[in-house]
Amino acid sequence: MDNARLAEGLHEHTAGFAYAATQADPDTLVPTCPEWPLRVLTGHIGQAHRWAAGIVRSGPSPVPDPFDADPGSPEKWSDWLLQGAAELEEAVRASGETPVWTFFGPQPARFWLRRMLHDTTVHHADAALATGTAFTVAPDHAADAISEWLELLANPVTASLRPGFAELRGTGQTLRLAPDDGPGWLVHRTPGGVRWTRDGEPADVTLAGPVEDLLLVLTRRLPADRVTVTGDHALAEHWLAHTAA
Repeated sequence: MDNARLAEGLHEHTAGFAYAATQADPDTLVPTCPEWPLRVLTGHIGQAHRWAAGIVRSGPSPVPDPFDADPGSPEKWSDWLLQGAAELEEAVRASGETPVWTFFGPQPARFWLRRMLHDTTVHHADAALATGTAFTVAPDHAADAISEWLELLANPVTASLRPGFAELRGTGQTLRLAPDDGPGWLVHRTPGGVRWTRDGEPADVTLAGPVEDLLLVLTRRLPADRVTVTGDHALAEHWLAHTAA
């Protein structure tokens, strides 16, 4: 997926989040996002986009506290959020292929465009679920979000940042994600951590369904019964219990 498509998705889901977030009282709690109020979740989105843009432009800075962000009054949320997304897109465009800081070592600036797209997409779902607003994500964006999530889980650095992810290590157990259309993912739980490939042989447990639903189940935004689970249900439950985003 090229940068233009990533940026398109970022703007689309930022706007979608802004709309969903303003459909209820700003103090409404968001159950799928550590019960933050909508105001805090909104602040987090705009704050994160600007934080990522700053990293691209000038290097790392401390992870900001969402409770410190001030998105302003709800009628200003959309403009404020879209401005942050535009700032990130511009920073990435200006950086080109120059490596920038990430948690996983130097990478092209598009790392942050992709990371913020998928973070925003999941939080768009959070806001939609909290306010009863419609949510959808394009199949290519949903598939890339699943791949990126698995890349993060497979990186050894992740367990040092989130120790709970070390529980995903195993002794060869396999989990398959099978979307209705397109190739799926085969995940191996090894003593050294998570390994994965696109599609593959039958697995100990398979989760099948629309790619959008697979993404939201994997990120614990929807219950597992939104997809079809066949095989070792306990393995699927253990995986989901330790992968909340």
